[in-house]
Amino acid sequence: MEEIYANVEHGKPVCQIPTSQTEGSSSSKKRPFLIVIIFLGILSVLLLVGLIVLGLHSWDLAADLSNINDNLTDRLQDSNSKLYSMTEERNLLHANLTEMMKKLNRAQGWTYFSCSCYFRSTKRGSWDEGRKDCISRGADLVVIKDKDEQVLCSF
Repeated sequence: MEEIYANVEHGKPVCQIPTSQTEGSSSSKKRPFLIVIIFLGILSVLLLVGLIVLGLHSWDLAADLSNINDNLTDRLQDSNSKLYSMTEERNLLHANLTEMMKKLNRAQGWTYFSCSCYFRSTKRGSWDEGRKDCISRGADLVVIKDKDEQVLCSF
């Protein structure tokens, strides 16, 4: 039992795969794969550079857009401020004009009512004389159209 572990020599293998020379060497088989890998590496680097450039460009555009937005906001606020100021000034001028017109009309005997001016003369005379007096003032005799106008003209 001592020789159980003896070395056995093998003869010919039972199934032998023929080893024939194929076209080209193994390095020539790897060459197309190496070219593809290098091409994909260069393409990846170019894509990365393109993404970085686009990122920087969009950063600049965002900053420009922010500056334009701030500028427009400032201009809009200035315009609104000026518009408010002009509206206040217009309202004040209109109130002053209305008050001055009332004072002037009262001093000359004119009364303002519903977009019309009325003059009540203290002179007495005929209808023709009254009409001539009105025409000399750039007016005409009144034609009363409603009750409010009647109340105004009866003072």
